[in-house]
Amino acid sequence: MIVLQCVDITKSFGAETILDRVKLEIKSNERVALVGRNGAGKSTLLKVIAGELSYDSGDIITPKGLHLGYLDQHSGLQSERSIWDEMLTVFEDVRDMEKKLRHLEEQMSHPDKMKDQASYETVLKEYDTLQHTFREKGGYQYEAEIRSVLSGLKFSHFDYDTPISVLSGGQKTRLALGKMLLSQPDLLVLDEPTNHLDIETLGWLENYLINYKGAILIVSHDRYFLDNIVSKVYEVARTKATLFHGNYSDYLHEKSLRYEQNLKAYEKQQKEIAELEDFIQRNIVRASTSKQAQSRRKKLEKMQIMDKPMGLEKSAKFSFDIDRQSGNDVLNISDLTVRYGEARPVVHHLDLQVKKQESIALIGPNGVGKSTLLKAIAGQLTPAHGTIQLGSKVTIGYYDQEQADLHSNKDVLHELWDEYPLTLEKDIRTILGNFLFSGEDVLKQVSELSGGEKARLALAKLMMQKANLLIFDEPTNHLDLDSKEVLESALLDYPGTLIFVSHDRYFLNRMATKIVELTDEGLTEYLGDYDYYLRKKDEERQREELRKQERSSHSSDTEVEGNDKRNYEREKEAKREARKRQREIEATELEIEKLEKEMEALEEELLAPQVYEDYEQAADLQNKIDHIQRTLETKMEHWENLQLEEA
Repeated sequence: MIVLQCVDITKSFGAETILDRVKLEIKSNERVALVGRNGAGKSTLLKVIAGELSYDSGDIITPKGLHLGYLDQHSGLQSERSIWDEMLTVFEDVRDMEKKLRHLEEQMSHPDKMKDQASYETVLKEYDTLQHTFREKGGYQYEAEIRSVLSGLKFSHFDYDTPISVLSGGQKTRLALGKMLLSQPDLLVLDEPTNHLDIETLGWLENYLINYKGAILIVSHDRYFLDNIVSKVYEVARTKATLFHGNYSDYLHEKSLRYEQNLKAYEKQQKEIAELEDFIQRNIVRASTSKQAQSRRKKLEKMQIMDKPMGLEKSAKFSFDIDRQSGNDVLNISDLTVRYGEARPVVHHLDLQVKKQESIALIGPNGVGKSTLLKAIAGQLTPAHGTIQLGSKVTIGYYDQEQADLHSNKDVLHELWDEYPLTLEKDIRTILGNFLFSGEDVLKQVSELSGGEKARLALAKLMMQKANLLIFDEPTNHLDLDSKEVLESALLDYPGTLIFVSHDRYFLNRMATKIVELTDEGLTEYLGDYDYYLRKKDEERQREELRKQERSSHSSDTEVEGNDKRNYEREKEAKREARKRQREIEATELEIEKLEKEMEALEEELLAPQVYEDYEQAADLQNKIDHIQRTLETKMEHWENLQLEEA
């Protein structure tokens, strides 16, 4: 069944057309992605579909009664309720049914209060019908569903009575996503749902959406996420939407093939047109060939002329270089502790060694201290304890995810030129042009730039430093898919050393030669890319599950066999202990017998006249006798205890 059709949707803002006769179709249970550059119109199309924006012409067709849920990328849950109470609002109809069921149960518990048997049967029938509906709508598990979603979105450690108003912006956004998922719309429309999610939560969301019963329309810059979720892609570019089947990687491959095929077809047609026009030009006036020329003219007039295929839109173009090579030992962190003011340490007792040309990805849950560690390495925070030692000739370039080093009161040109005043203006403009700042764009105030533009400007400043150790904190945030790929290509060719934090798993997989996981317990290193890290973590989970199963299996076997089995095991153990005691008694008796013989021999020796008259020899023998006596008493006491246990 088709749950959504967009037919020739056109939308303009003033004189600028954003969407022009866009067609889009989604069927039940399909997972569809919208991709395209920042500003191409993806979010505009989602808002039009969700009814939050009007459109100029066209039609949006949906089945009657369709439940559509839309989550804007900037939406955060605004509520005065607690976390739990707000999630419960999703199930108000189910909870009303629950109240009515309790009321009917109360009535049925007092049949004597009803007028007659018919009244009782009417109530009973109503109860059965309502109970069936209640079960179908998930009435018996909605609280478990709430807990599951809250746990998946990292709220399990929260007190569910916490007011939403005191949460951070990112937490409110995650809660808005959770509430939307719990509402289970027939068509789920998500605009950048992966923002504010750490890697573990991204994995949970992927699994949730893969098993989701409804259809999904999604905008995301997370390529790993799109590859795992979607089976159909619409590319929004130059006001149009073009359909591709498959996931994101399939889309890239198919797009490249289509361009090559269309270009060949266009060039072939252009060659044919040129040949026809040349023949007409040379033969139209000749009587012998005039009819042939006229025939070719008619063919040319009937020909449907192809437009030249649009090439790839202009992408940023840059590379990272270094002024000089560093030594082989780039960084040595020893027993590092970092805190803010008098607060408890954010990171503590960390050790890390970094070698030349390593590409290290630092991963871990939000709030564990990844950005804090990067700032300490970059010299922006002073360690409370421990050392950060840079290697020989190491120079650091640091990219802050918040672009804190950009000056909002400057224009784009001077933001870069003031840092490098000896560089010619034309060279500064060329560099900015490579980062897609051309013409009047370089005179924009930094404060007016979008998130993606600020990210590109910060990368331009970083490129100019030519540092041999680059530290990136979420470098792909705010970048569209094309810019991410350009950044990856530049960093793959970078001859220096990389340390970075990223939630972009595609970026992690392509860039990292080592994964360093930061948890509350410290750092764990995995020598490989992100997929290798996942395999190792999965192996660890499997081993732990196996250990749990073995313990559980042993426990279950014991319970199933019942008291006889337990009694048998206890008897078996008691006999084993009895045999052990008996062996110990016998060994102790032998030791006692041996000690008694030794003592008798020493006493006889002591009575000898030659020993008795030698004071020192007699004293030495007496000491030996006393020592044996004490040992003998200890052994006798132990033997008596064993006899008591045996009795």
